[in-house]
Amino acid sequence: MPHILVDADACPVVRIVEDIARRFACPVTLLCDTNHILQSETSQVRVIGAGADAVDFALFNLCHTGDVVVTQDYGVAAMALGKGAYAIHQSGRLYTDENIDQLLMERHLAKKARQSSKHHLKGPRKRTREDDERFERAFTQLLQTIQGGQPHA
Repeated sequence: MPHILVDADACPVVRIVEDIARRFACPVTLLCDTNHILQSETSQVRVIGAGADAVDFALFNLCHTGDVVVTQDYGVAAMALGKGAYAIHQSGRLYTDENIDQLLMERHLAKKARQSSKHHLKGPRKRTREDDERFERAFTQLLQTIQGGQPHA
């Protein structure tokens, strides 16, 4: 059974992850920094000291082959894949060995564009119910694939 690790700072799908993980009897650890303190009745919460990438490195250290990492950070996803874990974005997109290099390159190019532009780029669009449903379907399918079947009763 995989351990689910959530890069939980400002993660909009924490409750969805917990609900689905409960059905599959998978343990969940939520990692956040001291600026995003979380509470949960069903998951272990690890509060990591504030600092650049502190949560990312703590997640990496906890991650093992076969675990599932939920993150919107491509770098964290790449580290998880490198350890033989599965990684999924809050949009429901699976990170794979086939797409991670392209995603990292796009992130790099976007950062360069932001640094060279005097114009502020728009932030992400508001999250919708459809976004949550897409994530729920993809996350459920991932756990079914890993566990080879249906959720537990």
